[in-house]
Amino acid sequence: MSDRIFGGIGLILALFYGWQAAIIQESFLTDTVGPKMFPFIIAAMMGLSSVYFLLKPDPEPHWPRAGRLAEIGLAALVLAAYAELLPVAGFLISTAIAAAYLTWRLGSGLIESLIIGVGTSVGIYVIFRLVLGLSLARGPFGF
Repeated sequence: MSDRIFGGIGLILALFYGWQAAIIQESFLTDTVGPKMFPFIIAAMMGLSSVYFLLKPDPEPHWPRAGRLAEIGLAALVLAAYAELLPVAGFLISTAIAAAYLTWRLGSGLIESLIIGVGTSVGIYVIFRLVLGLSLARGPFGF
């Protein structure tokens, strides 16, 4: 039953997301794909996944214990805090903190998580900012 509820909610969200993608205003200076294609792909994948849950629900779903649900909720809060911290602290600092925390909660050791967080942050920064020339949120130190 819970899979069908999840599938129904997911399908409603996919339809809403697709509708929002359809009303994106396009500029006259756009490429052949346009800004709507990626949101349409996400909406289609979410819709197909939701339909699968509606048609083939798990007969005996295994729900995580309360402690695990709390960890999942805390991870979602960390990602929300990441989005809020990004314009203030910048990409490098925010990404390093979020990646370090999430890898730590996934089972890495504390020092290992710090190294992974900094490495992930710097690696993404190098690829997106220095190689591709894309704009990322600047922090208090100007990078």
